[in-house]
Amino acid sequence: MTEEEARLWLSTNLDVSRETEERLGAFVAFLIEEAKLQNLISAATLDHIWARHIVDSAQLLRFAEKTGSWIDLGSGAGFPGLVIALLSDHRVTLVESRARRIDYLSRAVDFLGLKDRVCIAGSSIERVETAPFSVISARAFAPLPRLLDLAVRFSTVKTLWLLPKGKNAGKELHEAHGRWNVDFNVETSITDSEAGILVGHVLGERPRASMKGRRKR
Repeated sequence: MTEEEARLWLSTNLDVSRETEERLGAFVAFLIEEAKLQNLISAATLDHIWARHIVDSAQLLRFAEKTGSWIDLGSGAGFPGLVIALLSDHRVTLVESRARRIDYLSRAVDFLGLKDRVCIAGSSIERVETAPFSVISARAFAPLPRLLDLAVRFSTVKTLWLLPKGKNAGKELHEAHGRWNVDFNVETSITDSEAGILVGHVLGERPRASMKGRRKR
């Protein structure tokens, strides 16, 4: 997907207005300047931000309702969390533990005028207050079994999980099935035909096999 195709996809598929596209453009410019000061995104993707980061984040909205409470784990440079906030009415919580990233996200939220709908949880995920969310997203945060261990306390059976997992989506889903009862589909990313997005719900932890009646031999 070229940068031109990425912009066209936003207007065609998400009905992004000219004003919103300009705000996204301002975010891209802000990110490029900040990237000169710290390693926010891979240098190899700086010339492909609209496709590799903006649309890669925005495509998650294909699966979600237009509004609700959204928690983004390991927000880093703001993908997908800040893009979701710019393109929807979700109340977004960004979870980030690194001090320089927290500072960057705080200034980005101010710059984009999102303080009324974006909250930054500047700590490790283990220290974030437990609360239910409508949507949970995580981009390159942790392998699925570990991610479920850390984040299931933010989930109900109605919570939608949106997890870009690259080429390992199917493998990670298989690894999680032993312990977790999950109803996930592997959806193909529109920005990379070899990458998968796990989309679905966590129904709970599977009961552990009972040891009752077993005897040591």
